[in-house]
Amino acid sequence: MKVKLLKEWFKAIIIAFITVIVIRIFVFEVFTIPTSSMEKTLLPGDLILVNKLSYGAKIPYTKFKLPALSTINRNDVIVFFYPLENKELIDDKSYYIKRCVGLPGDTLELINKTLFINNEEQQLPYSAQFNYQVLSKDLHQDTLLKYNITEGGKVEHTQLWQLTMTDSIKKIIEQIPQTLSIKSLNIPPNAFADYIFPYHPFYPWNIDNFGEVVIPKKDVTVKLDSNSIHLYQQIIEVYEENELITLENKFIINGDTTNEYTFKMDYYFVMGDNRHNSSDSRFWGFLPENHVVGKAKTILFSMEKSEATNKIRWERFFESIK
Repeated sequence: MKVKLLKEWFKAIIIAFITVIVIRIFVFEVFTIPTSSMEKTLLPGDLILVNKLSYGAKIPYTKFKLPALSTINRNDVIVFFYPLENKELIDDKSYYIKRCVGLPGDTLELINKTLFINNEEQQLPYSAQFNYQVLSKDLHQDTLLKYNITEGGKVEHTQLWQLTMTDSIKKIIEQIPQTLSIKSLNIPPNAFADYIFPYHPFYPWNIDNFGEVVIPKKDVTVKLDSNSIHLYQQIIEVYEENELITLENKFIINGDTTNEYTFKMDYYFVMGDNRHNSSDSRFWGFLPENHVVGKAKTILFSMEKSEATNKIRWERFFESIK
């Protein structure tokens, strides 16, 4: 009797273990937010639930995916493998989380921090943040903590503060008697930043001014020249695994000379809601569809960790991610 009971328990444990593994691989997975790149939508210490079925769960260490239940929509918050990480297998890359702002085939342009998709101005997420310079006679640290301003600080030996804030918090700080002025920190158009994709002076883009650029779409053909190759080289060589040889304005792909290329996959453009403090498509380019893991759905748990204390954020439990 005891042997039979033990066998039943062992069988139940094995079934439960397999069920958990299958759910984790193909249905849902839990992730912890490590950085501030999505503040104030997501905070460091948030434990989030990600739905892998939404866009088709990837079968680990293969090129195959289950059928998708839905397509990626503009403004979805998505988890994906970091494309530029130098790992042989996609599944070994680090997880990132950002907001999808551009879909395959979209024409995207960022003008003075304002995003345009297909020539239409896009509304910012309510919780989006930017960097500001605050001139203040005496801005107390307690005030910053009260309004959950966690990034930035005082410029030494001055009355200047550089702070990262949402628009609503900026308006509150403007009304504080100690505040003398607030200035948005903007990078002017055509101020080339060599750390911004595609890292070439022909595209004098920066974190506040980017594009216009058309996001690559499956089966769409683009012309290749000495300038456009900088946009597409990573796609051709790495993401779509072709052999590319560039000789001045001549391109040899898999042994054939050509001046055009047809994309094999769809690509996306993603940005963090913390717009001035996020490593996203502005820095590393287009997100391949085969790197997408799933859709961020819910905050399950949240804890603010600091040197002094670990504070549970009860108000964030089971909050939907929008």
